Amino acid sequence: MKPPLRLPVPAGARWLVTGGTGFVGRRLVDALDAASVTVLTRGAARTAFGEPVRVVSDLAAIAPDQRFDVVVHLAGEPVAGGPWTPARRTRILRSRPRVAERLVGLVERLEVKPRAWINASAVGWYGMRGDEPLDETAEARDCFSHRVCAAAESAATAAEAYGLRVVQLRIGLVLAREGGLLAQLLVPFRLGLGGRFGAGTHWMSWIERDDLVRLIAHAAGDDTLRGPVNATAPNPVTNADFVRTLGSVVGRPAFLRIPRLPVEAILGDLARELLFGGQRVLPARALESGFEFRYRELREALAYALE
Repeated sequence: MKPPLRLPVPAGARWLVTGGTGFVGRRLVDALDAASVTVLTRGAARTAFGEPVRVVSDLAAIAPDQRFDVVVHLAGEPVAGGPWTPARRTRILRSRPRVAERLVGLVERLEVKPRAWINASAVGWYGMRGDEPLDETAEARDCFSHRVCAAAESAATAAEAYGLRVVQLRIGLVLAREGGLLAQLLVPFRLGLGGRFGAGTHWMSWIERDDLVRLIAHAAGDDTLRGPVNATAPNPVTNADFVRTLGSVVGRPAFLRIPRLPVEAILGDLARELLFGGQRVLPARALESGFEFRYRELREALAYALE
């Protein structure tokens, strides 16, 4: 079990977090023990938190005189949660912007506006870019992943009209055994069935979960940060290197190869963009702002994630 994570946030700071029951959001909420935290979540998850976390299932329950210093918007339909059927594409495109629009409505009626809005986007914003190193100045190429991220970022940007500093965290593959891609890979890799996707030459930009949570707090407290901030470790790796390192960390061979053509025939764009495509993303703005990654190398990050 991971040791507690404590964030250096001002005592009594007031945070509103969406997606607080996810494997990133829960770690963030638990780390904000010195702060006052309100979590927006669905009714089924209301018992997930104890005191002093306040849980609401409807933003209408928040009175206009309620004060928040920071809004963190993590909630949204998982992009990798299943095949991209037309109906699922619609749900993915609409889920995060819909919550963001309701949050902007809340901001509008609050008597005292929050200072900062930390918004979850993803490295998919950049599109499929091959070996090109990408910092926050890079332009995008159109694909479904980009359209999802662009819609999420656009909806959150509306909060700037009310004086909020909006940070768009373009998040890479988050490493934690409790969720995400790593959790899905553990069983096959521990059975010796791990392997690269296709040629394994596409890039995987990753970040260890605690570093992501620390970066969220850093972005909330650094008034110089606004707009896009790449939430990835400084050393992205190819898929082949990722597979080789994960196999070594779990002590199993990882020599298999998942063929591209039959997987793409079944999963279409999901396979092309998420399994056989990627981005070589660099966290230029985080580093320039003085943020220090605890896990810069993949092996160390995986070893910690799997403790």
